[in-house]
Amino acid sequence: MTLLLALVGIIGISASGPIIAAFPGVPVLSMAFWRNGAAAAVLSVPAIRKNPRIYLSMTKREWIFTSIAGIALALHFVCFMYSMRLTSVAAGTALVCIQGVWIAVFQVVRGVQYRTPVFVGMAISLGGAILITGFDMGLSPEALTGDLLALAGGVLAAVYTLAGSVARQTMTTASYSSSCYAITAVVLLILCLATGMPVWGFDATGWWGIILLTLCAQIFGHTAMNHLLNLLGPLTVSTLILLEIPGAALLAALFLGQVVSTATYIGLVVILIGLALVIRGQVQPKARE
Repeated sequence: MTLLLALVGIIGISASGPIIAAFPGVPVLSMAFWRNGAAAAVLSVPAIRKNPRIYLSMTKREWIFTSIAGIALALHFVCFMYSMRLTSVAAGTALVCIQGVWIAVFQVVRGVQYRTPVFVGMAISLGGAILITGFDMGLSPEALTGDLLALAGGVLAAVYTLAGSVARQTMTTASYSSSCYAITAVVLLILCLATGMPVWGFDATGWWGIILLTLCAQIFGHTAMNHLLNLLGPLTVSTLILLEIPGAALLAALFLGQVVSTATYIGLVVILIGLALVIRGQVQPKARE
């Protein structure tokens, strides 16, 4: 069941890029607002049905960590979106997807100990991601700004994952995801209004794109990963997210006719090998002396 859920989550988040590319009529920031707002509304239904006072009964600690996760997710979308306009897609994608490195750093600072296979597996997985993207860092001031924004997007994604793992310790998937997405949507709505980004008036094709993005990337993708936080831990989930890179390429080839390079297939295998080491290395944590 866990493997199936991970597969659904990977396919869901991998669909984000191809869907955005297929429906260019809606600004990315507006799409980010709607995908979070609509997903929050949908997921709140089972949460409220199970406990009508679920949000009123949330503890201060749960609200704090859910708010941190929601704000981090919103800012992650902003950083990643604008980085794509300043630097290459390859460099931006690679820098954002190294969030697992930041999670490992944060965890080690907190005193968490990992066995050597975990770090080896992470290095191998990152190597697979770089093999696919090329990681072509730009040298111009504009490209450097984009690279820094992408790097910030990766840090924010790590904060979102870590804060979510804390909140999920005492919250159900539906209650956490719906409240987190709602906070993210509010932040993105404020940013859309502040920057003059339209949030209404799209044509039918644009709304279909928003619906697809909400269902695939947000409800099935991000929500599946939120559920896996309690089962696999934040480091394993962040390593799983590296599979979004080859996953997006394969979906773009299937639905948009884009060509998949040989490096994508090789990189996919390399990431899976690294992921296996990360999971295996966490089975028996190194005991403190």
